[in-house]
Amino acid sequence: MCDNHAHSRRSNRQNRYRRRTVLGGLGAVGVAALAGCSQNGGTGTDGTGDVPAAITLTEGDTCEVCGMNIVNHPGPSTEIFYPGHQPSGHENPARFDSTWEAFQYDFERDERGWERSVMYVTDYSAVEYELFEFRDTTGISTHPEASAFAPASDVTFVANSEVVGAMGRDLIGFGDEGDASSFRDEYGGELVTVDEVTPQLISQLGR
Repeated sequence: MCDNHAHSRRSNRQNRYRRRTVLGGLGAVGVAALAGCSQNGGTGTDGTGDVPAAITLTEGDTCEVCGMNIVNHPGPSTEIFYPGHQPSGHENPARFDSTWEAFQYDFERDERGWERSVMYVTDYSAVEYELFEFRDTTGISTHPEASAFAPASDVTFVANSEVVGAMGRDLIGFGDEGDASSFRDEYGGELVTVDEVTPQLISQLGR
């Protein structure tokens, strides 16, 4: 099942996400299939001014921190653009299979004097996401298409909920603060903005 359209239909809130339980035997490849096909085939969304556009992640993209293939694993993913630098020796953006790893990487690069132009995170208000059994807990689908990403400054994160991504407990972003609050009320965690994400918070996440 491919969700090829970002959900701008905010009035139809109850139908925006389907919480379907997927048997644990589905595995990572099955999760990628549930996540949806690329809408833009590797092209970026419309950029604004000098800020580069998000790109669609492909099966060849691996996480800068753990080296895992991004689209074949569940959970939020992240892209970071660093003008004048090559993250991990390749062209921008830096790519991650978890949001907490992206922040960890960014904190380390900040200490080296790197400045990011934009960080894009999965916006779970913009997609039909799925929850499923994963490693004896609850996982959330991944959405590699460019249209699923939003600037980190535009989302409210649910941090450290019982819903996990590829690398354990994570920061799950929602462009609609009400969606974030509802998710937190059901699955625990705390609400934070990008400016409230600290190294101390990141150290609590993961496996």
